[in-house]
Amino acid sequence: MASKLLRAVILGPPGSGKGTVCERIAQNFGLQHLSSGHFLRENLKASTEVGDTAKQYLDKGLLVPDHVITRLMVSELETRSSQHWLLDGFPRTLVQAEALDRICDVDLVVSLNIPFETLKDRLSRRWIHPSSGRVYNLDFNPPQVLGIDDITGEPLVQQEDDKPEAVAAKLRRYKDAAKPVIELYKSRGVLHQLSGTETNKIWPYVYTLFSNKITPIQSRAAY
Repeated sequence: MASKLLRAVILGPPGSGKGTVCERIAQNFGLQHLSSGHFLRENLKASTEVGDTAKQYLDKGLLVPDHVITRLMVSELETRSSQHWLLDGFPRTLVQAEALDRICDVDLVVSLNIPFETLKDRLSRRWIHPSSGRVYNLDFNPPQVLGIDDITGEPLVQQEDDKPEAVAAKLRRYKDAAKPVIELYKSRGVLHQLSGTETNKIWPYVYTLFSNKITPIQSRAAY
């Protein structure tokens, strides 16, 4: 296996199971799972300059603009220049992808294609623990007690934009923004598109793709 550092991206709309797939990749291959949502929550909580800027948009119900997310993620990536990593939630737009280009080459991009009806059902049954970002789904990852976070015992909430009436608009926005990103990586020959409705059925294909780029942890332990 090549020893060069692996730079990978998982693309997919809200509800596609990106987080679950990324966690499995991190566990199996030892990649750092870098989630833009996680970093954003951390900066909001710590009231950093980037966090305070993002909060001004979020408080108005607006999307955090490209330049703010890019600044946040580039800063995080620069501190991990000697690690294999996996991006989740970034880049979401062509502007973000071009900013990523300026600091590194992306080796592998996996785009999760999940049917619209499946996404709509998943998102409308998704509940979140606000302070940690832990996500539950009433169908396949329910909390032990309905409406309560397993770890803290605090109440779960359903985000306004996860309510059924808001989901369709969210998915359309994602599709419009992601299309040029997908085309960019497709033109470079690093894009792999996987379709399905269940993460467990998609996972073997993801595992194979990453195994071709980096040795799984279990295999390394056997040497």
